[in-house]
Amino acid sequence: MAAKTTLTTDQTWAAVAAERAGLVELLRPLPESAWDHASLCEGWRVRDVVAHVILSADSSLGSILINLIRARGDFNRLVRDTAIRHAGDRTTTQLLDELYDTITARVTPIGTTPADRLMDLLVHGQDIAIPLGIPREMPVPVAQVALDRVWNGGFPFHARRKFTGYHLRATDGDWSAGTGPAIEGSVTTLLLLITGRHPASGRLSGPGAAEWIAARTRS
Repeated sequence: MAAKTTLTTDQTWAAVAAERAGLVELLRPLPESAWDHASLCEGWRVRDVVAHVILSADSSLGSILINLIRARGDFNRLVRDTAIRHAGDRTTTQLLDELYDTITARVTPIGTTPADRLMDLLVHGQDIAIPLGIPREMPVPVAQVALDRVWNGGFPFHARRKFTGYHLRATDGDWSAGTGPAIEGSVTTLLLLITGRHPASGRLSGPGAAEWIAARTRS
């Protein structure tokens, strides 16, 4: 792997605040219909993704345990159900106001770090922007921190295991990981790839890209 990009804790939180503020500005002019548009997250509307981002900025252990019981111990179901429930109980204006109020929040739900909050915002910003046709590139140094976090982490993405036998390389930064045929793309594209999204056609290149896409098509 290339030399890691590092941010101090304060720099990470500043990047989190910038992503939240940018997301507010992206959402503010949208018509009501856009909030009900499907996001990249299967079964989630844009408003559901926004609700998830809000909840991740203010999660107490008590509420997590209660909602985990509601979800019958299924973490993914917990995340989905709580977001959809929250979105359903609020107007678009209320969601936008709540998101604005989280901009400077420095809260990490149990078992997570500031880098997780940063990664979550970078990826979910794309989950919203891409289906709406809104360009939203990630700042390269910040995205490289998120790439490191996902690659070196386990649950829920297991990126290192899923991409065993491939060399991932950023075309607009100095991030790389793994060994094998190269899969190349921007830091934005690679972060979407290793968090389980399917980048648009033509966003990936390198000898490993065609192999990866073919294997995914067969599965």
